[in-house]
Amino acid sequence: MRIMYDNSRLVSVITPAYNCASTIEDTIRSVLKQTYENWEMLIVDDCSVDDTSVVVEAYTKKDSRIKLIKLEKNSGSAHARNTAIKNAEGRYIAFLDSDDLWKPSKLEKQIAYMESNNFAFTFTAYETFHSALDLRRRVFHVPNSINYEQYLGNSIIGNLTVIMDRAHIKDVHIEKGDLEDVLTWMHYLKSGIIAHGLDENLASYRVAAQSKSGNKIKNAKRFFSCLREEQKLPLVKCIMCEFRYITNALRKRIFGEVVTYNERDGIL
Repeated sequence: MRIMYDNSRLVSVITPAYNCASTIEDTIRSVLKQTYENWEMLIVDDCSVDDTSVVVEAYTKKDSRIKLIKLEKNSGSAHARNTAIKNAEGRYIAFLDSDDLWKPSKLEKQIAYMESNNFAFTFTAYETFHSALDLRRRVFHVPNSINYEQYLGNSIIGNLTVIMDRAHIKDVHIEKGDLEDVLTWMHYLKSGIIAHGLDENLASYRVAAQSKSGNKIKNAKRFFSCLREEQKLPLVKCIMCEFRYITNALRKRIFGEVVTYNERDGIL
């Protein structure tokens, strides 16, 4: 299928891919189901050793909006995302990892939200799941807006929900380092940009099987490193921000909304 673009409102979907043959198809399908059809999807294969490229290539032949870029050297997700951004033709840059999913109205509602308010950087609420069979899912709600100081103690911005408008933000890119998405949002918020939240559950974040409490502890340590090493904050402020970060994370997981779907509901 070939669809003509309107580049003034084109959304470029940025998807790094590495050994994700088992999940990338569901991710692509969630983009194909979007009610907002003015998009391109740039999938960058970071030297996968499974059938990731084979799966993606089958979709590139069905829909010209889906594009596959193969890296010659495994370079990590930040480089893969930045490669996709450099090749993107759209005004809007949206991020979606190769195991995550979007609700069908995600782009339509979020682009309308951005255009009606002239917002440059937006994110939405989202849910978490382990497999497509999960009928009970936890929803993470988001504030109306968040600035740099607020974000230092609350990593509420989900990578799979972010859209940036290059008409306002000229240098959209991903920072390199541990928790690269956190570092990226810190970079833009520190420059004075406000991130605006659309508190509607429009995406599904897949929690990897190995993502247990050990990873949560590791992420907490990485978040502290982002504050101390990357943001160069005083030690006392780092400790205070880390405490807020942990408190907010616990609050989300203990008191967050849980939704239960019926099989016929059509989760996506």
